[in-house]
Amino acid sequence: MAKKATIRLKRAYEEPAPDDGSRILVERLWPRGVSKDKAAIDLWLKELAPSTELRKWYGHDPDKWEEFRRRYRAELADKGEVLDDLRGRLKEGPITFVFAAKDREQNSAVVLKEYMETQG
Repeated sequence: MAKKATIRLKRAYEEPAPDDGSRILVERLWPRGVSKDKAAIDLWLKELAPSTELRKWYGHDPDKWEEFRRRYRAELADKGEVLDDLRGRLKEGPITFVFAAKDREQNSAVVLKEYMETQG
């Protein structure tokens, strides 16, 4: 049985580390105040970020978290080709989803990681 690669989560403002593997920015907008060099991003998958409408609706309001998760997962269900490419990268080794949100527990990267782990 093939070893399942790891998905890590890291804020764009944290230092890159050798064990990050492939660093994938999963935000629609580039993180404010972070240079391209400092971010050390291998791939920017804007198309996997929540839609602008969903992001603005959510506004990181904790009361909207469960509904945000449901809506974002529905958006992800329509991203088959990009998700297939991401699954291919996972077979090559660990990846780190890089995100900008201050909240480490309730952000789109958390939902994307859960989605990837449950949708195989």
